[in-house]
Amino acid sequence: MKNVRLPGVDTAIKYLRPDATFDLYNRTFTRWSCPHGSEPPEWEEVERQIAHDVEVYNYYLYARNRETEYGDWKDQLNLLYDDIKSGNLENGKWVQMVEAVKARHPKPEGQPPQ
Repeated sequence: MKNVRLPGVDTAIKYLRPDATFDLYNRTFTRWSCPHGSEPPEWEEVERQIAHDVEVYNYYLYARNRETEYGDWKDQLNLLYDDIKSGNLENGKWVQMVEAVKARHPKPEGQPPQ
């Protein structure tokens, strides 16, 4: 899963102006400092970035859910070991578990948001 930012005003501004430091009250910058001299983003730009971040965050929900349900790596390796020892790699307990998780949390169709 790619590194997905948690959507929000602060993360959108930090993405748009990575070197800036700021304080914000409602939609007003009460302090703005940027070593490169860039101005604060317009609020519409921040809103567009938030909307994009929400789109990306929602797209990768399936991956976060899968990661949670797959469980601990040690438990997965134990299942896989048992399947190897029993000679059942095609439809063993580990494969069944992974397929069930993927069925509950399918990957969205189409390309992820850029």
